[in-house]
Amino acid sequence: MSLDQETFQLLKSSVQRFVQERLVPAEDYVEEHDEVPEDIVSDMKELGLFGLSIPEEYGGIGLTMAQECEVAYELGHTALAFRSVAGTNIGIGSQGILMDGTPEQKAEYLPRIASGEMIISFALTEPDAGSDAGALKTRAVADGSDYLLTGTKRFITNAPRADAFTLMARTGGPGAGGISAFIVPAGLPGLTLGKPDKKMGQRGTKTCDVNMDEVRVPAANIIGGTPGVGFKTAMKVLDRGRLHLSAVACGMANRILNESIAYAQQRKQFGQRIGDFQLVQAMLADSQAEILAAWSLVKSVAQSYDAKPFGAHDPEVSMQASCAKMFATEMVGRVADRGVQVHGGSGYINEYKVERFYRDVRLLRLYEGTTQIQQMVIGKQLMKRDI
Repeated sequence: MSLDQETFQLLKSSVQRFVQERLVPAEDYVEEHDEVPEDIVSDMKELGLFGLSIPEEYGGIGLTMAQECEVAYELGHTALAFRSVAGTNIGIGSQGILMDGTPEQKAEYLPRIASGEMIISFALTEPDAGSDAGALKTRAVADGSDYLLTGTKRFITNAPRADAFTLMARTGGPGAGGISAFIVPAGLPGLTLGKPDKKMGQRGTKTCDVNMDEVRVPAANIIGGTPGVGFKTAMKVLDRGRLHLSAVACGMANRILNESIAYAQQRKQFGQRIGDFQLVQAMLADSQAEILAAWSLVKSVAQSYDAKPFGAHDPEVSMQASCAKMFATEMVGRVADRGVQVHGGSGYINEYKVERFYRDVRLLRLYEGTTQIQQMVIGKQLMKRDI
């Protein structure tokens, strides 16, 4: 599952132009209206951005993880809302079906997901089960050839836009072994959405609760057809999602650094550019070094991910993905903080991009597993080593 290098470079160049010519000029609109314009969404579909990770046989582009990270890096150079529109189709929404779905499930859903005709979301988090995903309470009770799903999912990205959900529910006993993964169409009776969340940043992204009251779902909609393995599917999906977000974090960090350099070059104090002062240069230098380190780490781990059998769980690669996610998302937080500092008082004013980016990147350290969850994944794997 890969694109030849020449074709990939053409795609990457197209994405770079799209970011600079279409997305960056629309950032202020998204910030003001909390909405990504529909004409831009249509252009994203036309460019193939909803099917980056889905194989060509299902209508996607079929990028490797390393190639996907390169594209995610470019998309990170603009408001994160644009990437979020397609993000669940590229990653956590579709990958469970791609990795573990039956041939029938893949044939039915993946072509529509790849084209953007269907927006699919990933519904795992609950009011009382965030980091402790294995403690989820949403129940799926067998009823003939169906299951009745009851429960609430929280902070579900793209839920207001979603046509379907990759949704985790408990079909068995306590713990991870009792969880199954379902494909749940959004229009089913008993499924309702909460009001859109008002967030600190990332305006234009859409999240809300998903409420279910005995929603009838066919047993055939269990991903892979086997109950009780949904938690394993979710964890495999998160490995890829964490690498994708790590690449986005690196792209956003580079955008913030560029904004800071441009400001330091034109802003004058004490009769000279502030960028000529060594203490300002030190902040820029720290950011540049951290960006290079994080981006090198992400690319290296993406290659390790591609080297393992597709869909297979490799604890060492999972640990490396957590390292990349932890380092890159913490890094962009520091870069954003320095960016505001370089801008001085202007960095606290909304008309300057670093102010909104400072708010936007804060979420990167929370979703797909908080920094502390990544530390736990890394630490547990290290303690299994035979030294």
